[in-house]
Formats: sequence, structure tokens, C-alpha cells
Amino acid sequence: MFRVTAMFRVGVILFLSIIVGAITGVASFVLYFLTQLFTKFFLWGLDNFNVPTSAGEIEIVHLNFHIGAIPLFIIPAIGGIIVGIVTYALAPETAGGGTGYVIDAFHGMRGYIRSRVPIIKTIISAITIGSGGSAGREGPITQIGGGIGSIVARFCKLSDRDRRILVVSGMSGGIGSVFLAPLGGAFFGVEVLYKRDFEVDALIPAVVSSIVAYTVLETILCEITGVSFGHVRIFSVPNLKINSPIELMMYAILGIIAGAFGYLYIYCYHYTKNLFKRFRIPNYLKPAIGGFTVGIMGVFVHQILSTGYGYTQMVLVNCSAFAVTFLIFLAIAKIVATAMTVGSGGSGGLFAPSLVIGSFLGGAIGLIFHSIMPQVVPEAYALVGMAAFLAGTSKTPLTAIILPLEITGSYSLLPATMIASFLAYLVTGERTLYTKQVRTRADSPAHRMELIRGILIGLKVRDAMTPVKDIVTVSPEDTVQDVLSMVRETGHLGYPVTKDGKLVGIVTLTDVNSIPEENRTKIRVKDVMSRNVITISPDDNLEDALKLLIEYDIGRLPVVEDEKLVGIITRSDIMKAHAKELERLGI
Repeated sequence: MFRVTAMFRVGVILFLSIIVGAITGVASFVLYFLTQLFTKFFLWGLDNFNVPTSAGEIEIVHLNFHIGAIPLFIIPAIGGIIVGIVTYALAPETAGGGTGYVIDAFHGMRGYIRSRVPIIKTIISAITIGSGGSAGREGPITQIGGGIGSIVARFCKLSDRDRRILVVSGMSGGIGSVFLAPLGGAFFGVEVLYKRDFEVDALIPAVVSSIVAYTVLETILCEITGVSFGHVRIFSVPNLKINSPIELMMYAILGIIAGAFGYLYIYCYHYTKNLFKRFRIPNYLKPAIGGFTVGIMGVFVHQILSTGYGYTQMVLVNCSAFAVTFLIFLAIAKIVATAMTVGSGGSGGLFAPSLVIGSFLGGAIGLIFHSIMPQVVPEAYALVGMAAFLAGTSKTPLTAIILPLEITGSYSLLPATMIASFLAYLVTGERTLYTKQVRTRADSPAHRMELIRGILIGLKVRDAMTPVKDIVTVSPEDTVQDVLSMVRETGHLGYPVTKDGKLVGIVTLTDVNSIPEENRTKIRVKDVMSRNVITISPDDNLEDALKLLIEYDIGRLPVVEDEKLVGIITRSDIMKAHAKELERLGI
């Protein structure tokens, strides 16, 4: 029966992951559409700025609206004030990046995300990015997808554990669709929750959701454009490869530098976020201040506005068109602009800017190496820089290794992305953009009970019980008065009753107190004891022992082997054994 139930549960989760993936794929298209719509309305319609796009960003919005009279530096502030008012009036939890909130919902809120979150997050993120805010669609889509997973789980009345799995499925579907990278999306969902661990239980549902969401979005885009299915990629790159084993050392250097810049990005973002928290002004005004700052920067460095994908595309195709110093300057400027946009409460992701910053930084390093070794292709370093910077800042090395290759098709660079990503991941240490990430599953409230259960299953009753030589027992021939005397001497409220070493019953203070005082020297223990005693074997595990203590609401459990009493186990004994095992394991 248990197997049937378990398999049925797995089947239900996988089916619902398909549903979550399909809805998330549609939501990705809506976000894609609205972002283009607001970009054309704000940046081109109000000003004259036409945002460059990457080769794979398909134009699906044709808008003729054009005023062209509002200064560029004002436009992100206009978007910021709209976002601030909507956010703090309807759903304050949608402020900022989005991924961090979903991580917190997984660990600390039983996977619960309010139903209004996906809708509000979609609108305000499109306005933030469309008005020139330096952010990406990826953070918002994780919150949107996670919210969809939470809604579906609540509608189906799933357990907390299964709700969390569907939240992860929604996150994976969001990344898999918005990047058109189903494998990278699946890895992201199970990896981003931890600094040093994975949500293994959610891997298959995450894969299913990511594939479905990717299929839905790409199908819609292909129907609109007429492009063959499977041929849409975010970035188009030339044939990039590793030309010499010596280059692997250069990629290692790139990884270390990317880690150092990643530390700067993490510090800058958290510093800016804390700075805005200290500002004693209404919260809804803060995104406008961040937007105004970004607008001023954008007048002089327009490459930092919006997602920045178009400029990353330029670097990936013709890195030599940029100067080394200019690319490093762009990387730093993008860091500051993103910190101001998202740290002030604007709605947008930190994930996509990581890729853009990484491409600028990697391109600069590639140009330096190209000047030393002409056979070096700097565009390859731009691509690997994307992976390394993402690994260091998000603590998602597997996603970082796979996703940039998946969105460009440059799988020949896999060894380089592995080396650079691993080193960047090490350089940033425990530092991360997402403060709600925990180190491992053992540190997550979501898995605390599972951890206790796992440890208790691995411990035997004999390892925790009080042995029979240290137990006070009574004979069935003792009187009730003898038992009362023992209670006064030892303070124990119950005693095993043994005869020739065999357990024949148990007697408690309640049993003896039921006997009238004048009869207590006449009545024997065998006349008042309980004969149907709940017992356990010394070879059973501590989880089984704890279940029996809780189920029957008893304070002690006799341990019996071959009908003979060999010990007593209590809840206190179990907790002491558990604590001792945690200390031994270093948890």
C-alpha cells in the first residue's frame, strides 16, 4: 500500500509540474511582451533612445507612439515612481530582485507565496526594465514561476513539502523559458536555494517544468516569427573554441578576476540596499531615486540601461571593437546601475546583469590576452566571463557552467567554463547576492525535521537506552505500599515489573494511588499493574521508539529482547543521542 501511495504522489507531482511549466511558459511570454511594450513606450516613445537587442530577442511589439521630448535621465525615475506606488500599495514583497524572496519562501514560509505576486511582479518588472532600469527578466520570472507553483499546490491542497517542490519547479520553468535554456533552468531551481547543496528531491519535477515552459515559450515565438522550433537562442556567437591547452591557465586567471569583481558586485548591491533602507522617506519614492540616478548615468553611459543584452551581443560578436579600459568601465558602471535599480526597490533581476557584467569583464581580459597571444579569441573569454561571474555571485556553479553555453550553443568551451566558474565560486567564498540562501539542506528549516528523522533512523535503541542494571524494577509480589515508598525515594512515576528477568507488566503512580490507603499493604503489584505493555526491541531505530512514545503518549518505553527486559528508553534519552550524533557529525 505504501509503495502505491508513494508512486501515486510522485505521479501527481510530475503531472502538476507539467501544469506549472505550461503556465509559467505563458507567463514568460507575457513578461517578454510587456517588457518590449514598455521599453518602446518609455525609452523610444518618450525620448529617442532605441535599445539595442541581442540576436535572439525577437521583436513582437510594433508601437508607433513617439513623443521624443522627455529627457532620458527623467524616464527611469518616472518608471521608478510608478513601480514604487504599485509595489507598496499592492504587494511589497515584489520589491527588488525576486529570487531572494522565493528562496526565503522555500526555507522559511513553507513555500507560501501570495496569489497576487505573479501578476504584480510581471507588471512592475516590465515597467522597471522598460523605463531603463538596469535589471533583468530572470529574477522576476523566478518569483512569478515560484508563485505559480505555490498557487497550484495550494489549489490542490498539497503538503508543505510538495508545495516547496512545485515552487522550485516554477522557478526552473521561469529560467528555462526566459533564457530558452531548459537544462540550465532545471539546474538553477535546485541549486540557487543553497550555497553548497542541491534540492535533490525537486530535480525531476524541475526538469519537467523547465522543458515544458521552454517548449511553450519557444512555440509561441516560433509561431510569431516563423522560425523553426529549436533554432531560437538569446545570443548569436561565432564558432568559439579553445585553441591551446595553455589557454586553460588563462581561463583560470579569468575565473579568479571574475570572482574578485563578483565580490565587488555583491558588496555594492548589499551596501546600496541597506543604504536605501536607512533613508527616512516613504518606500514608494525610493525606486524613483534609484531610477533618477540610473537615468543620469545613462545619459553618459547608455550601455547600462535596461537589460544590456544588445551590448553583450556586440561584445560576443566583435569584442575588438571595444577598448579594454572601456569594457572594464562598463562592467563597473553596470554594477553600480544594477545596485541602484534593484537595491532601491525597483523590480528586476540580478541574474541577467551578472551575465552582462561578466561579458564586459571577460571581453576585457580576452583582449589583454589577445595582445600577448594573437591566437586568443577574446569573444570566447567574454562568454566564459559570463559563466564565471554568475557562478561567483549567485553560488550556482552548475547553472553557470551550462546556461551560457546553452544560450549560445558554444559547447566546445565547456572545459573553460568549468575551470573559470569553479575558481570564481571559490574566490567569493560564502558571499552571495541572495542573503536568504543557506549553506546546506541541514541549515534549512524546510529540512530540519527530515534531518532529525534521518539521524534517528541511523541510531539503534540500544545506543540510547538506559541499561537494565541502572533501572529500578519491582516484583509482581511487591505491595502497593512498596511501590509508593520507591516513588518517594527515586522520584520515578512508573516501574517495570519483572519476574526472573522477564517483563510481565508495568506499574505507575496512578495505578497505586487508585488503591485505598488501608489496603495498600495487602494489595500486590500483580493485581494493579498493566499487563499489555508497549515495548520495543534494542535493534529497532530511535525514530520508531519516538513514534511509539508520541502515539501512546507515554513517558518511557521498555526495551525487551527474548522476553527479557534489557533497558528503558525515554524521550530525553532520544534527544540526548540525537544531540550527541549531531556533534559527532559536526553539524
